[in-house]
Amino acid sequence: MKKSAVNEAGAPSPSERIRARVEELGDWRGKTLSRVRALIRKADPDAVEEWKWVKPSSPGVPVWSHDGLICTGEVYRDKVKLTFARGASLEDPSGLFNASLEGHTRRAIDLREGDVLDEDGLKALVRAAVALNTGRAAKGKPAAARAGATARKGERAITRSKDPSAAPRPALLSGGNPQIAKADGDAPVQAYIAAIPGWKREVGRRLDALVVRTVPGVRKAVKWNSPFYGLEGQGWFLSFHCFTKYVKVTFFHGASLRPLPPGESKHEDVRHLDLREHDELDEQLVTSWIRQASRLPGWTP
Repeated sequence: MKKSAVNEAGAPSPSERIRARVEELGDWRGKTLSRVRALIRKADPDAVEEWKWVKPSSPGVPVWSHDGLICTGEVYRDKVKLTFARGASLEDPSGLFNASLEGHTRRAIDLREGDVLDEDGLKALVRAAVALNTGRAAKGKPAAARAGATARKGERAITRSKDPSAAPRPALLSGGNPQIAKADGDAPVQAYIAAIPGWKREVGRRLDALVVRTVPGVRKAVKWNSPFYGLEGQGWFLSFHCFTKYVKVTFFHGASLRPLPPGESKHEDVRHLDLREHDELDEQLVTSWIRQASRLPGWTP
């Protein structure tokens, strides 16, 4: 399979466009895009590189595909975003997906300055995306089985340990977000909050306390390395996730809240609230949003 899509005679190839974009950026974003590109090509040497969606407001976006789209590499002022076209259908045992979590099809990885990229995890996602596109099963055990085996090993190790301090600490993913296995209940949420580094831990504790105080009988879970809050039989109304410089609170039907939460989303129903280190948390306003959100039909993945 060719490494680049065929272009008009004399036009730069997609690979040349990507290299030019890296040089044009000339900062950490260019280095990140270059590294990501190398990892994708290493994970799937047959991946086709393309350059799409050129318009007056955008120079275009690098795209990698193999019998269908694998992912795109969008560059923004403060991040490089890898969007996996069918990410919602992929196992993500490394917990790399940290954006576009509310959609039914795509998932994304936002990489910001200073983030440490899990290179093996990214290559595994690329291979899984290719396997999904081509209809091939991944070699060896399915990802879900591998993840389950890993979880069972971890459970046995923790069971043998008599000293709670000997239990392994959760890994911190991109942006310092804790990696916690998917699970229902308060315990995984508290494990997530306890593993949050620095000032963001207190933000997580306050958010959790506000939800519990405002919504009696709230249902909790950790999904996609984020605490989720909902009501039994009604879906989820709120989640939050740690990034490098802020904690993002997601209201899944935030467009129906008043006043409107300030953060926009590409999903018209969703609104966000970004909490930074020195922000003053308006508990009265957030409590009002939580109360309103809990009375709306929840989001179901």
